[in-house]
Amino acid sequence: MKILLFAIDLLVPLTAGYFCRYQRKLNETFFNKMILNNILVIYPALSFLSFWVLPLRLELIWLPVLGLAMGLIPGGIAYLVAQRKYSCDLDRGSYVMSAALSNLGTIGGLCVFLIFGETGYAYQQLVVLFQYILMFMFCYPLAQYYYERAQNDRKACGVSWRSVLFSRNQLAVLGIISGAVLHVAGVHRPEFLGACFNPLVHIGAWTALIPVGYSIDFGKLKDQYRSVIDLIPIKFLVAPALTYGLACLLISDEQMLNTILVLSCTPTAVNAVITSRIYKLNIHISVAAFILTTILFVALVYPLLFFMLAQ
Repeated sequence: MKILLFAIDLLVPLTAGYFCRYQRKLNETFFNKMILNNILVIYPALSFLSFWVLPLRLELIWLPVLGLAMGLIPGGIAYLVAQRKYSCDLDRGSYVMSAALSNLGTIGGLCVFLIFGETGYAYQQLVVLFQYILMFMFCYPLAQYYYERAQNDRKACGVSWRSVLFSRNQLAVLGIISGAVLHVAGVHRPEFLGACFNPLVHIGAWTALIPVGYSIDFGKLKDQYRSVIDLIPIKFLVAPALTYGLACLLISDEQMLNTILVLSCTPTAVNAVITSRIYKLNIHISVAAFILTTILFVALVYPLLFFMLAQ
């Protein structure tokens, strides 16, 4: 069932979005509004509902912290590489997003479940708890910064940090704070709101992936694969080694450590493409990274991890 849901929620909307390129009734404005609906409605609702019932247990706090490290470590490395590699800030921003945002949710959850069962899946749920914080409080402001820097090259004016840190795209942060406050205050979340969570996840996946599929232009991607090939050692070797080394200093449980290892090797997430599209970065770089790293992960990286770690 999980494999079927994985295929339905990932492959079908991507394919549907790609074939939408060959029709004329729905234009790019329509798909931009679909993404905007995710940012202003679905993401804030999901972050609010999830943080309302967030289990604040100190003994497991290192898992979501390491989840943040899984984005900040490769993102930081890519930031340094991009400064020398690209001359355009739109290219730099897309490259950094492709490194920082990994598919810890859909692909990561399925992969650790197949190796470690329900225990591994529970650990994965804790690892991804702070991913909204990473995306909305770090990646979105940084993407906005790169976009405004690119505009400044043309307009010769200073970066507006107020617009970088405070915009309507940050509404999910308000959802995070509101949900956490209600949880700490001991307010019980109504059951009917909990029942809305799973459908919202699937709706969010489809309305996020269809525009991504629509953005895929294989003709323009040919020039980008060479540009992102150096993400392979960053995402599959350097960043996992640093993250796993940090985890070994904090955690002693072997299965927990192995779960972190698998998740730290996950490929570029579709959220990197969405972020690039929202902030008008070079979307072809993030799409190329998404396709290349996902194919390599499924064909080579995950099979190696599976045979090494499966008991």
